[in-house]
Amino acid sequence: MSEREVTVDAAGERLGGFLSLPPGTESLVLFAHGSGSSRFSPRNRMVAGQLNQAGIGTLLFDLLTADENRIDEVTREFRFDIPRLARRLAAAVDWAAGEADTAELHCGLFGSSTGAAAALIAAAERPRRVGAVVSRGGRPDLADEALPKVQAPTLLIVGGEDLQVIELNRDAAACMTNDPHLEIVRGATHLFEEPGTLEEVIRLAIDWFQHYLRHATAKAV
Repeated sequence: MSEREVTVDAAGERLGGFLSLPPGTESLVLFAHGSGSSRFSPRNRMVAGQLNQAGIGTLLFDLLTADENRIDEVTREFRFDIPRLARRLAAAVDWAAGEADTAELHCGLFGSSTGAAAALIAAAERPRRVGAVVSRGGRPDLADEALPKVQAPTLLIVGGEDLQVIELNRDAAACMTNDPHLEIVRGATHLFEEPGTLEEVIRLAIDWFQHYLRHATAKAV
């Protein structure tokens, strides 16, 4: 498998990332971290590793610059700056479309926490390039007016014990027109720390991306 560090030119900022491309892959999933996480997020790295084993390429990259991250650790002001995060994620989708080894790959987005809102906004803004979205414990409600504009098939995964976020996801799904699917993982809290719960998220995400990205790629040819 091809793995390398990359610098993503995203909306005028140069952001560090890890690009992993299994042999023969036809798809690439970009990760949108939330709540102050970065490309080093252990949960998203675990998800990405399993996607790679399933033959799906991944791009883990920082949505915040080093300076912004240092400020955010104190003030927490940037992790809820959804327009900033979405702008950079959409720019990263454009970056991938312009790179030789990823230009032909069909993109999906995997968003966690506030990153899920950024993923949905980016999907709404790049409907021809984003073929599927998965949200893990996300805040899709923060995507606001972008929700009805999302065309990509969307899977919303929420822990069964994360009651407030379940309701926020239900409310957001009701605003969407692409018939999103809400999957509740029994016994899981917000971070899916309970035994077997993150593995269930991974299984659901792999199934979703394999189905919709393969389908979208076939349609595009």
